[in-house]
Amino acid sequence: MSREEIPPVLREQLARYDQLQQNLQAILIQKQQVELELAEIEKALGELNKITSEDTVYKSAGSLLVKVKRDDMLKELLERKELDNTRSLVLAKQESRVRESVKELQSKIEDYTRKPQAQ
Repeated sequence: MSREEIPPVLREQLARYDQLQQNLQAILIQKQQVELELAEIEKALGELNKITSEDTVYKSAGSLLVKVKRDDMLKELLERKELDNTRSLVLAKQESRVRESVKELQSKIEDYTRKPQAQ
């Protein structure tokens, strides 16, 4: 079947399917980035919990290391963790919705291609 033979309805559905697949891929990449950041935060929190508030702590600021108070860094990391957990939940919901849309559209495309078309 050449491109000219593909009915406009099916062409539109296929384009939408490609768009949904791209959206899903973008969501999965964002989700992976958030999970990596959460793992880094957990590791940093673990290290901060091993030291006292009198110990020296440095924070990366671009290509610099800046001295910060342990408790301030702890607070900042906990806030980032909370934000990333929320982002992770939102992305999981988006992923679920897009996956469902992909399934529905895939089913429609399969149904359309299976049934004989009126000429």
